[in-house]
Amino acid sequence: MVLDNLELLSEHACFGGVQRFYRHASREIGLPMRFGLYLPPAALAGQRVPLLSCLAGLTCTEETFAMKAGAQRGAAAHGLALLMPDTSPRGAGLDGEDHHWDFGVGAGFYLDATQAPWAGHWRMESYLLDELLPGVVDALPLSGERLGICGHSMGGHGALTLALRHPGRFRSVSALAPICAPSRCPWGHKAFTGYLGFDEATWAAHDASVLMAAQTRAPYPGGILVDQGLADKFLAEQLYPEALEAACASAGQPLTLRRHEGYDHGYYFIASVIDDHLAHHAAALG
Repeated sequence: MVLDNLELLSEHACFGGVQRFYRHASREIGLPMRFGLYLPPAALAGQRVPLLSCLAGLTCTEETFAMKAGAQRGAAAHGLALLMPDTSPRGAGLDGEDHHWDFGVGAGFYLDATQAPWAGHWRMESYLLDELLPGVVDALPLSGERLGICGHSMGGHGALTLALRHPGRFRSVSALAPICAPSRCPWGHKAFTGYLGFDEATWAAHDASVLMAAQTRAPYPGGILVDQGLADKFLAEQLYPEALEAACASAGQPLTLRRHEGYDHGYYFIASVIDDHLAHHAAALG
C-alpha cells in the first residue's frame, strides 16, 4: 500500500528519535489528510519496531497528542513508534464540518458514515485500517504484525471499537477517559444520528460496551488498560466507564480500570498516566 503524494511537512529531533508530520492525498477520504509519526532511535537505526496508533479526541488534530501527551520519551525507551492521525476530514466544504467545538457532527468518530452528506468523505475507519496503517508500515521500518492502539475521549472510543471490530489486527489496546457507551450519551447520539441515521440498531456496531458484551471469549486475554479521572466534567453524562466495566466482566475480558481522584479530562491527566500505557503496549508488542 503506497500513500499517494506523501509529503514530509516537518521533522524534529526528539529523545534520540524523530517526530515527523506528513500530508498525503487520501483515497478513502477523498481529501488531503495529515498525520504525525514518532520514530524511536531503534527505527532510525534500521530496526523494524512495533507501532502504536494514538487516536486523539474531539477538537484535536494530528499535532495534539504529539505536542501535549509527552509520550516520546517513553516511546524512545521502549522502542515504540507512535502514529498520530488527524481526527477528522478537513476542507470538504460541508455545513457544520468545522463545528468540532460543538462535540458532534463534523468530528470523525473513527467510523465510516453512511448518511448524506457525510458518507462521501467521513470514512475514518476505512482510512485508518485500509490506507494509513498499511501505508506507513510499507513506507517505514515498522512491524505490521506488532500493532497496538490507544486513544483519548473520542479517540478512546475509536481505539476500543476498532480493536473489537477488527479482531487480530491489534495485539494491544488501551484508552484514556474514553467514550465507552456512545449509544447512551449526547455526543454519541448527535454523531451517530448524523453519520449512521436514526436506526439505533446500527449504532451498536460502533459502541464499545455493546461490542464487548457480545464477545463469547476475551478478545484481549492480556488485558485492556483504561484510565479515568474522577474530576472529569464529562464523566457522568458522556463517558460511562462503568458500562465498559460491566461488559468486560460479562465477557471474561481482563480490564484494568483505574479511577484517579482529582484528575480532569485534559492532557495534564494524559501526561500523568501515559507512561503506564506505553509500558502496557510494549509488554504486549515485544
